[in-house]
Amino acid sequence: MNDTNQIVDPVYNFAASPAFASDQIIFAARASGLYRSMDGGQSWQNAFDSLQSQEPIPASWVAVSPSFAQDQQVFAAVPGGVLRSEDGGQTWTVAMLATPTPFITALVISPNYAVDHLILAATMEDGVFRSTDGGAHWTAWNFGLFDLHIYCAVISPDFSRDQTVYLGTESGIFRSLNGGLGWREVDFSVEHAPVLSLALSPNFGQNNTLFAGTESAGLFRSGDGGQTWEKVISAEQVGSVSAVLNPKSVDVLVLGDEIILVSRDAGKFWQNWQDHLQFEDQLLCLAAPQGVESGAPLWVGLANGEIMQV
Repeated sequence: MNDTNQIVDPVYNFAASPAFASDQIIFAARASGLYRSMDGGQSWQNAFDSLQSQEPIPASWVAVSPSFAQDQQVFAAVPGGVLRSEDGGQTWTVAMLATPTPFITALVISPNYAVDHLILAATMEDGVFRSTDGGAHWTAWNFGLFDLHIYCAVISPDFSRDQTVYLGTESGIFRSLNGGLGWREVDFSVEHAPVLSLALSPNFGQNNTLFAGTESAGLFRSGDGGQTWEKVISAEQVGSVSAVLNPKSVDVLVLGDEIILVSRDAGKFWQNWQDHLQFEDQLLCLAAPQGVESGAPLWVGLANGEIMQV
């Protein structure tokens, strides 16, 4: 157990370096700040220490550049804005979003970031903000977005071609086919909302498969980009679905209130990640930077502030 495990504050999400297998860098956003590990999660340090703030700066989300190995860019959502680092989290600059200050629930970065410099920030009550200059400036962009209460966001791995982004909201799911410039509601029953988590297949450009995790209706899968849906896990099995990962087209990880389920066949059959695995509090987030193969590291973040490798 390390220093961050002693701090009782929620862990909101993880972001690992795309080159994690070699550099061992992973970040954790939490209520007391942004924590960075450079040894594969063995020890953690507050990456905001260089800001010399008298009070903790909560980080609600963290994202790293797809070209992190080259540009060392990290983005952290903080109250009212986004902190940007170009040296792997050593130093930071701030860009404010709007007044009154929005609460950022997710940051998604274009897979083609080295060329388009596009980042989207989803917020709890103010819709979506776009940046096309690497997070230096932000503009609200909510054309067609009739529900501004956003809980999650995902961007297509084939974004340079299809320009597709999905949002999970209080009332359902919205999709953009032009890089977040305009939004249209997806045919997802409001009875199943709110949508807390989304995941796209890494082969989304070919199979159009996405997963939607809900607060009280279980997990749903679509194989046609969101036109039709089927329930693949019931709420009785998992409770709230706070996170979904689809690191390979056939491997899917689902994080429920107190359980982790894995499917090896794209969501047809599910089993416990580990038998007899128990947690002391609600599970909020997970990270599997090297996939879900046997022996690959998997981290979970709990509501009580604990970070566990399982």
